[in-house]
Amino acid sequence: MELPTIEIPPIETIQTISIPLPTADVPFYRPMVVPPSDLREPEGTEPIATEETDTGIRQLDIPFTDLQMPLPETAILITATSTAVVSVAATLTATAAFKWAVTALKPIIKTTIKKISGRQRQ
Repeated sequence: MELPTIEIPPIETIQTISIPLPTADVPFYRPMVVPPSDLREPEGTEPIATEETDTGIRQLDIPFTDLQMPLPETAILITATSTAVVSVAATLTATAAFKWAVTALKPIIKTTIKKISGRQRQ
């Protein structure tokens, strides 16, 4: 009696692909040099006189304090104020219109629902 045999095909080599390693641009920062808090000019030297330039920013003096608060330009104040007024007016108008619509449509909707539910019972 003969035993059955199995013919196994030859093994094929599979090529492996090479995946490159990922790279990243790591951020770096230049160190900031901070002078010491007790830094003074050397003896025998005088400070250089510099002209103070006007930055154009208006300052508001707060009464009864020694504080000054910077004020934005007039165009910015006008834009912010008009935007706030328009948004408040639109909100109040929409609220009033919605309340009126609810009071006007509530009886109509209730009557319609009663009529529809009455037809379904019959």
